[in-house]
Amino acid sequence: MRKAPVYFFSEEVKYTLKNKTLIRNWINETIIAEGYQLDELNFILCSDEYLLAINQQYLKHDTYTDVITFDNSEELKTILGDIFISIERIQENARQFRSTTQQELCRVMIHGTLHLLGYKDKGKVAKTLMTKKEDQYLALLNDEPII
Repeated sequence: MRKAPVYFFSEEVKYTLKNKTLIRNWINETIIAEGYQLDELNFILCSDEYLLAINQQYLKHDTYTDVITFDNSEELKTILGDIFISIERIQENARQFRSTTQQELCRVMIHGTLHLLGYKDKGKVAKTLMTKKEDQYLALLNDEPII
């Protein structure tokens, strides 16, 4: 299978993502391992307020969150999506969970990607499986200098 584009953008924040090529390859490998094909995936790193506005407008939730995933694909087993991530929430979560911002960012990136792959996180059984999959794919980065 071909490796398709994974893009990184920022809105209302200044954050420099490290190891972009490694992250692109990791996301691609995850998608392929799950039996999907990547058409295009955009990660938009943004501020709390930017993501709150998206949450209010599109999901009708008036709460801060770390990630919102939009599945734009029209074909089965094909990934075309946008994943919005609040860098401010990521930094706060990293402090709370005693990890680095980069580690937390990778966790949330794979979480959003897993949603596009059909995994859910509502309910105990679904959440347990989602966490197991997150850990499985994060383990692939353990030997890399990224996290």
